[in-house]
Amino acid sequence: MSEFGTDISSADIIDNLSFFDSWEDRYKYIIDLGRELPPMDDALKTEQHLVRGCQSQVWLDSELRDGKLYFQADSDAFIVKGLLAVVLAAYNGKTPAQVLAFDVEDYFEQLNLLKHLSPTRGNGLRAMVKRIQDRAATV
Repeated sequence: MSEFGTDISSADIIDNLSFFDSWEDRYKYIIDLGRELPPMDDALKTEQHLVRGCQSQVWLDSELRDGKLYFQADSDAFIVKGLLAVVLAAYNGKTPAQVLAFDVEDYFEQLNLLKHLSPTRGNGLRAMVKRIQDRAATV
């Protein structure tokens, strides 16, 4: 499972995005984050791992290891891979209780992200978060 997000935190992403004046530059940063995601094995890109509600194809797998959840994710769209990286920075390597306690709405508000995404991308982002939260709630 991916360790992405254990060396970069949600606070780091908030800080890094605040350096950019334009949303074009912020998008480039988000896309670059997505490029840092480790590749997901094609064998995991199954119906079971597909996240419903996303405009693009998004796959998400998880593993509970030493009491912490680790996620691996991929998408067929560069910006969505970047959004996955933003989400994994908040959740990867956290305990299920930490995942459930994390105020994702405040995180997105601090990033000023949802205002700059299309409604379908915003819905997809929420679908990714819901899948992660549902996983945390069932372990």
